[in-house]
Amino acid sequence: QVQLVESGGGLVQPGGSLRLSCAASGSILSIGAMGWYRQAPGKQRDLVASITSGGRTNYADSVKGRFTISRDNAKNTVYLQMNSLKPEDTAVYYCTARATTGWGIAFDDYWGQGTQVTVSS
Repeated sequence: QVQLVESGGGLVQPGGSLRLSCAASGSILSIGAMGWYRQAPGKQRDLVASITSGGRTNYADSVKGRFTISRDNAKNTVYLQMNSLKPEDTAVYYCTARATTGWGIAFDDYWGQGTQVTVSS
């Protein structure tokens, strides 16, 4: 199995910054794409940013220019640097990773339990 553990959430004032981290552990043979989603109360879970194993990135329009996703493949860790935070960024942020646990075993999608980010004065 694969476990994802997020950290770095919290309360921040508008215009502030936070850095989220997500470490994958377990019986991992290989990790493909990793990413971050977020879900605000009463809304669906939406993609925030994703990054391939080769470093190609993709961002939601609402966070372009403010958020940066990166990863450390040696540590099986993905990061989300969030700058110029706005109240509308308030949500639970979930880490996801597509990984396989063995040769011949299909890649599967794994999720963390989420970390709360609140942007408020």
